[in-house]
Amino acid sequence: MVAFGTLFEEFIVTLSLIWSLALAMATVADTKITPVAAKDLPAAVVSVVKAAAPAMTIKEAELKERENRRYFDVEGVMPDGSEIEFDLLEKDGAWTIVETQRDISWSEAPKLVRDAAAASGKAITPVRVIESRQSDGMVIYELFAAGKPKEPSMEVSFKDGQAKVLSEVWPH
Repeated sequence: MVAFGTLFEEFIVTLSLIWSLALAMATVADTKITPVAAKDLPAAVVSVVKAAAPAMTIKEAELKERENRRYFDVEGVMPDGSEIEFDLLEKDGAWTIVETQRDISWSEAPKLVRDAAAASGKAITPVRVIESRQSDGMVIYELFAAGKPKEPSMEVSFKDGQAKVLSEVWPH
């Protein structure tokens, strides 16, 4: 038989853990998303985007604010009709591209990336592939399965000739 004091102590410890978890969850900042018309983008953001893709026509944008950071997602179209998106981060008052995304066909992905995906044991023939070029030279390939358009079914990183299936979602 368990003593009442022991049960009470366990209850207090459990309650304390639940309270700590609730506080931690409350402090995780939600992302505030504000749509921004192309004509209303700050000149500094447009300048950075146009330097990266001079022929791009900006179609839409969003300002994302979370954890004291500001991002712009700027989407547009190239003269050939292909879509492109730039994710910019504001740091010390300046805007920097941290990610460039575009849709590609699976056959356009490097062979090492396709081989790593095939060797993973997860049978996936992607119906959509997003190539996400990071500012450090890494490229993340987001593979979307049929009927699952919201979240990638697999992500493969590629840098310095090395391809790796990711076990966690890439943060950008």
